Amino acid sequence: MAALSPSTEHIADSSVFRAALRGEKLAARMSLAADSRLALSARIEANLLQLLTPLAPQTLAFCASVRGEFDAQPLVSLLIERGWRAAMPIVDAPDTPMSFRNWSPGVAMGVDRYGIPIPAEGGAIAPDIVLLPLVAFDSQGFRLGYGGGYFDRTLAALVPRPFSIGVGFELARAKDIRPQPHDIRLDAIVTEAGIVRHG
Repeated sequence: MAALSPSTEHIADSSVFRAALRGEKLAARMSLAADSRLALSARIEANLLQLLTPLAPQTLAFCASVRGEFDAQPLVSLLIERGWRAAMPIVDAPDTPMSFRNWSPGVAMGVDRYGIPIPAEGGAIAPDIVLLPLVAFDSQGFRLGYGGGYFDRTLAALVPRPFSIGVGFELARAKDIRPQPHDIRLDAIVTEAGIVRHG
């Protein structure tokens, strides 16, 4: 049976491996043609709707799309029309868990310290479900992000822990991302190929 916890046998060289994998997967995503990105995104959105529609309205956190990521905003706007609430993560300080700020269509936006769009103001809100962008992911449900560790720190700090859904293109799939002890296994991963639950 495959291990369900982060691997430890190759920690020494994992940072170099993960940096190279991150660069490879980002380049592949950025090279997607616009029409291909739109077609794949439509399939991702359909799969997310299949996963989320049966649920009672909840608070869903998502990130603004950067670096060619799947854009969840149209999906989130639709869910808001159905009674859901939405939030975006806010980096308050380096190396700390993020907070979440209420978001709705048309809200005034600013940017955080990394240039990522966030609501300019608004009340703090606790998410029930979090959509996490994927740079890379593996079959065990572990995610490789941009390297800051913010989502792992945040999920570890939130009580109760929200249901975590990694969202990205199938091209982000990797045989092994060499997860580290701090990496948190996602509850589900959604790509254009379908939905895989890990929780």
